[in-house]
Amino acid sequence: MEFYPMSRLIVISNRVSAGGGAAGGLAVALSAGLRENGGIWFGWSGERIDEFTGQINFRIEDGVRTATVDLEDQDIEEYYNGFANRTLWPLFHYRIDLAEYERSFAGGYRRANERFADTVLPLIEPEDHVWVQDYHMLPLGSELRARGVTNRIGFFLHIPWPPRRLLVTLPEVRELVETLFAYDLIGFHTREWLDSFADFVVHELGGAISDDDVATWNGQRLKLLVCPAGIDAAEFKALSESETARRTCIRVRESAVGRALIVGVDRLDYSKGLEERFQGYERFLSEHPEERKEVVLLQIAPPSRGAVESYQQIRTRLEGLAGKINGAHAALDWVPIRYVNQAYGRDVLAGVYRASRIGLVTPLRDGMNLVAKEYVAAQDPSDPGVLILSRFAGAAEEMTEAVLVNPHSAEEISDAIRTALAMPLAERISRWERLMEKVQQQDVMWWLHRFTAALSAVELHGERANPLPLIESDEGHEVA
Repeated sequence: MEFYPMSRLIVISNRVSAGGGAAGGLAVALSAGLRENGGIWFGWSGERIDEFTGQINFRIEDGVRTATVDLEDQDIEEYYNGFANRTLWPLFHYRIDLAEYERSFAGGYRRANERFADTVLPLIEPEDHVWVQDYHMLPLGSELRARGVTNRIGFFLHIPWPPRRLLVTLPEVRELVETLFAYDLIGFHTREWLDSFADFVVHELGGAISDDDVATWNGQRLKLLVCPAGIDAAEFKALSESETARRTCIRVRESAVGRALIVGVDRLDYSKGLEERFQGYERFLSEHPEERKEVVLLQIAPPSRGAVESYQQIRTRLEGLAGKINGAHAALDWVPIRYVNQAYGRDVLAGVYRASRIGLVTPLRDGMNLVAKEYVAAQDPSDPGVLILSRFAGAAEEMTEAVLVNPHSAEEISDAIRTALAMPLAERISRWERLMEKVQQQDVMWWLHRFTAALSAVELHGERANPLPLIESDEGHEVA
């Protein structure tokens, strides 16, 4: 794919992670895009203020200009903890049993997005391209249009788009989806998520979808794009060969005392399938007693969203389940599960991945899951581990050489662990080489350039093709 230079970029997201750092992943690409094209990364600072003022905090971080605002407690509770993480997150991950529908949440979500739009508006120059990130800011494009912004605006959804039959349980869903037609381009990780969105447009809004994935409704056109996110494969491979990773790998392998290490690294979240993973591992221990003392599961699960009750509950249940399994199966010289509730640097995690025989990535539903790709990138080419991957992670659409499982089935997880442990070296290498080729080809910069090139190429229509007199046309930036 050939890439072209584009306009200055305005990245807008709930949180700002310029430079990557410990966060890594997509922050690396967005920072790189801002360094390449110039621009600003705008979002919430993560800090609170007694009363919202709209005061912008400007910084330069790793060559990237950032602009952040503080939110008041009511915004944080209703917009972030409320509608974003107690309504949209569970719903979009198919957990309508956990979704909470409160009018105050929806009102706070709209208010926060209005405040973001008011605050970022003076920072947007006539030919900037605006790129909004994720479910926290679904209506932001509409709010910007209402304030006269005629720039190209793209949106990327980092989580799944749920089926229509689930989505219609959201009281405000029609109005919310209609606001998305304010964007010029929406990107999804997978064809499945794009098709689910298209299905809603056709059957709930009465719109249409063309063969080239352009949605039309109410005289508006919206380009849809499948654009799976990747990792900085070269950087993560280098991390796995760093001194910190090397020492970590040695230390972890020594602590396993010759046993095969199975590793899971997930944010503590009900979408990650951690309880089901533990149950599948317990099934393996019960069905294969001869293997019991030959393996150990290291589960790293940093806590998140501690203010949300469902996250407090999952932590309690997991601690109880880990204790139950260890109590039933442990011996004097062996504990089957090491359960760790803290975060580690990416170089340390790279060493943990390389030390393991199996990477267990079994979310119940995930937009992509970049841990699966990091696991592959960290492996020793001469003796790689085996990736066991949920069929319901977005990554499964690309990473077909992994051992794919239904994470709801303890039997399938148990069988997959057995298969991975018995897999000959030649097959492990063959699977890894094909996986690594994909991880390298569709890396995070590929994702960045694919989306921004599509945004530059999108065809403008109607009044926006001939903007207001004080705003210059973007037509000169279209991709040939």
